[in-house]
Amino acid sequence: MIEDDEGHARLIERNIRRAGVNNVIESFRDGTSALAALFGPDGSGEINAGRPLLILLDLNLPDMTGIDILQKVKSNPHLRRSPVVILTTTDDQREIQRCYDLGCNVYITKPVNYEGFANAIRQLGLFFSVMQVPESA
Repeated sequence: MIEDDEGHARLIERNIRRAGVNNVIESFRDGTSALAALFGPDGSGEINAGRPLLILLDLNLPDMTGIDILQKVKSNPHLRRSPVVILTTTDDQREIQRCYDLGCNVYITKPVNYEGFANAIRQLGLFFSVMQVPESA
């Protein structure tokens, strides 16, 4: 999970857990640390080859855009099959289309009010409970 807002990150994790998802969730507050973990010390991404990953990605990060991360992930042969779920406050239709064009699998706009956001995350948790992720080649 790449989310710079700690409150949002906790809410996302809590609702994913409520949906019965027990996988390890690694949290990153900025793009630099997330890319380091995804691509490994040699920058190839091979460290995560064959490892089932699901990336939850905010577009508005303090050090880079989520678009930059999405492009890097989807252009890497070891990571490109990893599903990417965009979770962001950006609801601009061109930005949404750009994310899908770059290979994001799901785009969710975070409602500005807390209750709306909490409801969207509950639904995301339910989605994860039934989603099938293909194994990496």
